[in-house]
Formats: sequence, C-alpha cells, structure tokens
Amino acid sequence: MEGFDALHELLKTLVMVRGQVLKNVGEKFSLQGSMPATRSHLAVKSMPDLPLLTEEERSVYEWQMWVPGVGEEGQRKLKAASVFVSRVGGLGGVVALELAAAGVGRLVLAHAGCLKPGDLNRQLLQTHEHIGLPRMESIVRRLRELNPRCEVIGIAENVNDENAERLVGEADVIMSAAPMFQERLALNAAAFRARKPMVECAMHTLEATVTTFVPGHTGCLACYVPEVPPTWKRQFPVFGAVSGTAACIGAMEVIKLITGVGEPLAGTLLSMDLGSMRFRHVRLPKRPGCPVCG
Repeated sequence: MEGFDALHELLKTLVMVRGQVLKNVGEKFSLQGSMPATRSHLAVKSMPDLPLLTEEERSVYEWQMWVPGVGEEGQRKLKAASVFVSRVGGLGGVVALELAAAGVGRLVLAHAGCLKPGDLNRQLLQTHEHIGLPRMESIVRRLRELNPRCEVIGIAENVNDENAERLVGEADVIMSAAPMFQERLALNAAAFRARKPMVECAMHTLEATVTTFVPGHTGCLACYVPEVPPTWKRQFPVFGAVSGTAACIGAMEVIKLITGVGEPLAGTLLSMDLGSMRFRHVRLPKRPGCPVCG
C-alpha cells in the first residue's frame, strides 16, 4: 500500500509511551473522518435480554441518557457491558473513573505494584496516605465509592504473554493503557485472537494519541509496532492533564463501542499536541502480512 512504509518508519522512530505519538505526520497522512463504522462493533445483547434499570440508576444517569442515540437502551447496554483496563495509572485510572461514572456494569482492572510519590501527579484514584501500599487496593475502593452499582474486579498483575488471554476473556471491550510495549503487544495479540475491540490511549510530554482497533475491520498495533522498540525507557515526562485528556477520549471510545452512538476512531489515529492545541486525524492502514491481524 503506497505510503504505508513511510508511515511505518515514522511510527517506529516517533514511538513514545503507551502508543505512537506522531509529530507533523498530518501533512502527509491526515484526513477528515475515518472508515465507515457500524452503529455498534459489539455483539451486544438484544434489548429484551439487557438488564433493567432501577429508579436509582435512572436518576443517576438521567443527563447522559438525554444524549441523542443513548436513551434507556444505551444505558442498559452500558450496564450489561464489561471492560478490561490494562494498567490503572494516570491514563487507565481516569478511563476507569469515567466508565464507572457512566454506569458500565463490570470493570476488570490489572495493575501490579505499590504506590510511589511520583505517581500522585496523575494517578487520580490514589491518595497521599496510600504511598507504599498496593495500588489496586485504593483503585478498587475509590471506584466502588463513586459507583457502588459497578462490579469492580482488581487484579494485582501486569499483562504478559502468559496471562493476556485469560484477562482478555474477562471482558467485552479492551482498554490498553500500559507503559510497556511488552504488555501492549501481548494484549493486542490476545484481543485479536478473541476478536474483541481494543482502544489504545497514548501520551508523552504534551502530546497524546487515541485509536481503536476492531478485529475484522482495522489493522492492529502490531501492524505499526511489530516488536518492542529497543530504545524505549520506562520513565517519561508527563502532566496528569495530558494523560487525563487522552483517557477521557479513550473512555468515550469505549462508550461508543458499547452503545453504538457516534463513530469510533476505527482505523484512524487521533493525534493531539496540547502544547499548540493542534489535532489531526491520521488513517492507519492495515499492514499486509501482519502475523496478528493479516
């Protein structure tokens, strides 16, 4: 495909945390809109099989149910849905917060390790008093405090080749928000094997990207990053406001996939430079011969 090799090289050289942040790619690959999307990429249950809303739930979610195309059916789809979030830090934590607030019925969250002081500028589900303690304890508690109706399952593990298939099997939609490419590539492969949509959120310094991969409709992460970049380092510059921006957009992608409202970023990368407030849409072509999705 003409232009693919150039895009691939740009992605390889500009790879940053939890995704590919593109600089000045829009001039060559930018376009308006994305590939045609169906009303919902998920095989959601038919309306009679969806869980009913309680009066309390109608009261809590009333304002979002006014959004055209959502209504009671859309809210019931959210209640019936499950989402897996890989890493629940500055990016994934805000995704989980927004999805719990929106009424997603079941969140499965994976994140190992204990809280460090340097996490607190962006990990909004944590508190100063929790430093030195397992992150997942605070994550689960704070989400349940926000929405006791949401089933929150915390798993003190990071994704790897051995557990990815099991973790992906726990949910309808997959959210990739891990800092390490080993985790993201393992999750990508497992999601495509299970034919489950995966939302990718990324940020670094003042830049962020969001895209959605849908098996059978789009390429996948391995099309653009087939292996772990050898120069990638774990620590990186970050403002919580930047990771939070990507997270909120990523959460909206998940909501669109579940409810069928709007048009997902399927096959399109939204690239954001929050320093200059420049936003671009970049088409992500499927790589012929990709071993994961080809």
